[in-house]
This record gives sequence, C-alpha cells and structure tokens, in this order.
Amino acid sequence: MVKDGTEKDTEGKTFTKANIIDAVYELETLTKRDSADMVALVFEVMKETLEEGTKVKISGFGNFEVRQKDPRLGRNPKTKQVITIDGRRILKFKPSQILKEQLNANMPGRGPSSDD
Repeated sequence: MVKDGTEKDTEGKTFTKANIIDAVYELETLTKRDSADMVALVFEVMKETLEEGTKVKISGFGNFEVRQKDPRLGRNPKTKQVITIDGRRILKFKPSQILKEQLNANMPGRGPSSDD
C-alpha cells in the first residue's frame, strides 16, 4: 500500500531495488535519499557477508548461502567435444516455512478448510 492508501499493481512485473527503496520510503518517515542509503547498506552488508562464506539468515524470510561447485566434465553440444567446466561459487536461497506458507495461503485448495 502506498502513502495515498492505494494498492500497488505488481502483477507480471519485476520488483527491483528501486521498488524496494520506494516501499521503504512509503512505509517509514525517511527521506527518499535516506531510504536509498539504508537499502544500499543492507545489500552491501549481505554481499560482504556472503563473499566471506557466511550464511545470511533472515527470520521469516529465508537463508542465503554460498556453495562451492566442483569442476566437472561437460560436453559441447555443437561439437560433442568433452570439456572441463570450472568450479565456481553459487548463491543458494532457501525460503523459510513462514514465507512458503504466506506465498501459498491464497492458492486454490490450500489454506484453512471452509467446510461448514
């Protein structure tokens, strides 16, 4: 809900960093600049923590974790040549049970039974 009491239409759109800044600005008594600084700071702390290899756990939302993928053999689909795919670090997100329940609460066939 925005400051004027209307709902935002986000269906079919991507929610970006700018949208997060706007949402923080609309929900709090911060200036737009302060909202942007706060969001940037939170993201920076999360990035630095993940780069160190530490898991980021946000209660009620989920966990972010960096995992190491080992090198593996692959095949070039065009030439069929066997190649080695380098190892790399990947970011894994696991939503919390609370978030999963909220996302599925209004799905047909889910939620509290309305048998009377």
